[in-house]
Amino acid sequence: MTNYLIVGNGVAGTTAAETIRKQDQEGSITILTEEEFPFYYRLRLNEYLRGDINEDKLQGKDESWYKDQGIDLKLGTRAVKGDPEKQVIETEDGQTFSYDCLLLANGSHSFVPPIEGAEKEGVFTVRTLQDCRDILEYAEHVQKVILIGGGLLGLEAGNGLRKRGKEVQVLEVFPRLLPRQLDDEGAKRLRIILEDMGFTFKLGVIAKEITGTDKAESVVLDSGEELEAGLILISAGVRPNLELAKSLGLDIDKAVKVDSHLKTSRDNIFAAGDVAEFRRMYYGIWPAAMEQGKMAGMNMAGSETLYQGTTMANTLKVLGVDLGSAGNIDADNKLQTVITAGEKMYKKIVIDDRDNIVGCIMLGDTTGFNKVVRAISERQSFSHSKERLLSVALGL
Repeated sequence: MTNYLIVGNGVAGTTAAETIRKQDQEGSITILTEEEFPFYYRLRLNEYLRGDINEDKLQGKDESWYKDQGIDLKLGTRAVKGDPEKQVIETEDGQTFSYDCLLLANGSHSFVPPIEGAEKEGVFTVRTLQDCRDILEYAEHVQKVILIGGGLLGLEAGNGLRKRGKEVQVLEVFPRLLPRQLDDEGAKRLRIILEDMGFTFKLGVIAKEITGTDKAESVVLDSGEELEAGLILISAGVRPNLELAKSLGLDIDKAVKVDSHLKTSRDNIFAAGDVAEFRRMYYGIWPAAMEQGKMAGMNMAGSETLYQGTTMANTLKVLGVDLGSAGNIDADNKLQTVITAGEKMYKKIVIDDRDNIVGCIMLGDTTGFNKVVRAISERQSFSHSKERLLSVALGL
């Protein structure tokens, strides 16, 4: 009987456990997670912050599901180091867990830039359900909020507080919003939409210091300008949790390097989700974590399956506005593009020098997005698909 150990109960770890159990009904499966909650939908935390759903709606699996599947879930259990020769993982409280086959799916953490005063009370990051609980409790006593970072998660979190009556100002080091998903023209239209909602923005600025005796009171910019706020949200991206992987002696670049089987540099250790890097690609998105978790689970249970990578594509609602972004968005305007646009709508298809469809942006209307993503994945020639794509995707 195989002893499977999974570190992390996000979408990668949970999907892997579910897949293993389908393949192997006899093996022992244990999941370690430092969180106090069973699997929940992290993508819906923004809805929770807005007050649109309660915690019950966040829950993806309850504790009875783990029991029914014969999976031993260890909540509040932080894995800190491992011994690959003895095949054991040690936790912060001194417990040890042995394994025959190990999956690292312990995700990532919020990156906090080197801002003086970032440790003050009233400064938060948004990554977990507990983060959201803490933010909502603190926000009851403040009116002005500054969001450091104009990325997707930050904007959604800021919108949650705006809908609760707070004044939200966004500071972004890049000259445009959502730099990973939008080019300049798309970002301009999104900014117009968000300003109409009540957001204010300062783009191309750097937060240097958070002031206040004990609690956060203001943010000082690199220009010297000081902006008052009682609550500071930092949303400056994530970094993979690599301490455990390092203790196991695994090969690491940006994250833990895996092959087409999601296997690390050690045969019986796999990695998936935000902690994994495949062919120098670090995804950090939910669809990739789910796919990698499934593939890792199949391979751990002996059903050999090859992972080929995940197309970087997301269909999102940014504060209620439909956004689809996939592949190479050609932010530097180096490739051929086909664009249709309105005041609050923007669609763009990107074509490389071999006439292949390689990327797209759809803001305000995502009709035809899945067809374009399929064309990107299949490296379809734009000339062969031109009429169909233009009519379906761009409405031309």
